[in-house]
Amino acid sequence: MPETVEKTLTLASADQAIAIAGINDQNLTLIEEGLDVLIAPFGQELRLSGTPAATSLAYQLITQLLTLLSRGIAVAPQDVVSAINMAKRGTLEYFADMYSETLLRDAKGAPIRVKNFGQRQYVQSIKHNDITFGIGPAGTGKTYLAVVMAVAAMKAGEVEKIILTRPAVEAGENLGFLPGDLKEKVDPYLRPIYDALYAVLGTDHTNRLMDRGVIEIAPLAYMRGRTLDNAFAILDEAQNTTQMQMKMFLTRLGFSSKMIVNGDITQIDLPPNQHSGLIQAREILKDIDHIGFATFAASDVVRHPVVAKIIEAYGEASEQSKV
Repeated sequence: MPETVEKTLTLASADQAIAIAGINDQNLTLIEEGLDVLIAPFGQELRLSGTPAATSLAYQLITQLLTLLSRGIAVAPQDVVSAINMAKRGTLEYFADMYSETLLRDAKGAPIRVKNFGQRQYVQSIKHNDITFGIGPAGTGKTYLAVVMAVAAMKAGEVEKIILTRPAVEAGENLGFLPGDLKEKVDPYLRPIYDALYAVLGTDHTNRLMDRGVIEIAPLAYMRGRTLDNAFAILDEAQNTTQMQMKMFLTRLGFSSKMIVNGDITQIDLPPNQHSGLIQAREILKDIDHIGFATFAASDVVRHPVVAKIIEAYGEASEQSKV
């Protein structure tokens, strides 16, 4: 039988105990399942039991959550999941400090902060490089954070325009058969970008900025022949660019501009005879100054914790099929 130890953590007040536990003790349940410990709440005490390593990690995790509460930051289940993932990756020490910086406030006035170590590295790369590649699975916040950083740069006067694009490869040769003009044909493929803008700026403000040309959303083909000066350009779903398309986009970079290139190399929809421009770019640009790469893992997924397990299971199945 493995050794079992118990630690007791005394909370400052009943309100703090309620905030840590979450609705119907949801936060405590997540910690129990995530770190394989037992947590028994008794008034203002939390009694933790499990293996020495697991119990110590749970104690440190809850201490980090208490630090957030002491700074007036509410603890949501998503924050607990992020803390658990960081604890497993050995980066828990950075957790509370990540929340000290507000990147922006969303359309409702709520602060936008990074949620895990992967997002922290991504944001740092964007700040310190002219081009940043964000590579990893869906649900890691790549598109949303890219839009946040673009809007923050525009509000700070660092850029004059935001350009968002992605290849509409899923439409294939059938694009011409879809009803409507070109905008109506490609809009469904740009929906994640619209959703991020609406969440950050609000629908009305976004539409006004688009009408004025301050925000431009267009298919990747529209980038050819342009030079993007004083602009913040975001290429989403970049795994579906061809090698020529990727080169074309990257060479649009102008003065006083930034670029973010996001993609998931496990979800390539290109025809079998075409190779992903994102994979090639990752190989040939990795040692160039002012170009940064941020790689996300399944543990960086900020959706329901089951989503990360689904991504990992599919990844393992894919690897086994190659053997």
